[in-house]
Parts: sequence; structure tokens; C-alpha cells
Amino acid sequence: MNDKPDPQRNLRLREDLVESSLPFLPAGSEIREVFICQAAPSFIFFLMTYLTGLTMFWIKYRCVAITQDAIYVLQSGKLSGGAKPQHLVGTLPRNTRLGPVSGRWGQVNILGERHWVHKRFHDQIAAADYEAGLTQ
Repeated sequence: MNDKPDPQRNLRLREDLVESSLPFLPAGSEIREVFICQAAPSFIFFLMTYLTGLTMFWIKYRCVAITQDAIYVLQSGKLSGGAKPQHLVGTLPRNTRLGPVSGRWGQVNILGERHWVHKRFHDQIAAADYEAGLTQ
């Protein structure tokens, strides 16, 4: 898989994620990339939630906002699927590598937990890694 984002492609950030994440970041932060993800004890929990919703209360829904200085992990409401952050869970150094990711649901390790990220956000992860100088 090619980790380098296509320079001709204009990455569009989801404005709703940007707006809902900003209150939890330091004043003046500029979000470079943002995506939502889910953490579960195992992929089976994630799959069951995706198919039936029965295990949704064991899933952690997160929004990850990446600025020039850090990676911010935000806890979100379960019914929002990660799109409505409620509080800051942790901060990672900006030079933390997130990818590569592949497949419909790519797997990333954030704060020591496995998270699954839908394919529509894979370009944001590749762009974040590229901007941090972690891929060529």
C-alpha cells in the first residue's frame, strides 16, 4: 500500500468534526486532520455492534483531532458514533505514527488500544503520517 497521499487530491475535513473537537483543544489550535474511530475488546464486538447494535455499550467511540503540535484523542457519545466529542481522553506526540491502514475497517493503535477506522478516513491518516514526516 502506498502511504503517500495524492498531492492532487484535496482532503476535505468533516467540518462537523472540526467544530465539535475545537472546544477540547488548546486555544488557537488548527486541526490539520480529523477522523472518528471505535475501540472494542475484540473485532467480534465491533462487528456485532456494526451489524446489530447489541454490543454498542462495550465500544468506545472516539474522535481524533490532529494539529501541528499534537494528536488529541476525544471520547464521544455512543449514539453519535464518534462524531460528538465530550471530553479529552489523551494526547499523543505529533510524531506518533498512526498508519498504514487498509481494508474497509483499518486497524490503528491509539493510547494502547486497538481502534477501527472506516475506509473514508484512511486518507486523513495517511496525510497525518506524511505531514509528520513518517512516510515518504
